[in-house]
Amino acid sequence: MAKEVKKEKAAKAAEPKAEVQKEAQVTAPQTEDKGNRSTVTLKKEYGERIVPALMKEFGYKSVMQAPKLDKIVINQGLGIGVADKKIIETAINELTAITGQKAVATYSRKDISNFKLRKKMAIGARVTLRHNKMYEFLERLIRVALPRIRDFRGIEGKLDGRGNYTLGIQEQIIFPEINIDSISRLLGMNITFVTSAATDEEGYALLREFGLPFKTEKNK
Repeated sequence: MAKEVKKEKAAKAAEPKAEVQKEAQVTAPQTEDKGNRSTVTLKKEYGERIVPALMKEFGYKSVMQAPKLDKIVINQGLGIGVADKKIIETAINELTAITGQKAVATYSRKDISNFKLRKKMAIGARVTLRHNKMYEFLERLIRVALPRIRDFRGIEGKLDGRGNYTLGIQEQIIFPEINIDSISRLLGMNITFVTSAATDEEGYALLREFGLPFKTEKNK
């Protein structure tokens, strides 16, 4: 009898733990990674809407012929950083905050005496985004950053002749990750979209379908 009582007490003590575990198992799948939500949406949109649209526009016979976005390169050239190394450090920290990926310094390749520049001196900052982080940055750029530009009327639509496009940004404060009260100076940057497009026309169409707000004839 004593053994049976002990077994019953042990079973009752284990019941609350089992219930907690069941609740944890039920609630766990409901948690969602907010950081990947836009990535999944953009990737899904590319496969389900953008590729069919490009196939129809250019007459591709296979989905493999449709151009894709390979990478996004954000670059800051900081000639003033030669005299003040803190500017390079600030630029690296800001690019890291904006993109969510560690930025690196860029260095000069040769000596230029007129600019007091020596070989391998830090002259800028750069970060290259691919895969998920590329789509996340593109989403935030289109939906959040660009609309924050004062008197924004769209971006120029001239590509480089190989299906790639470079967008010039004059001020880093359009990105909400930058605290305007903590910056020491306004810094610009170039954002290059590298695509697999064979022509500028195809590259333009790809970026247009992604949502880049190119100027139209009416608002040029």
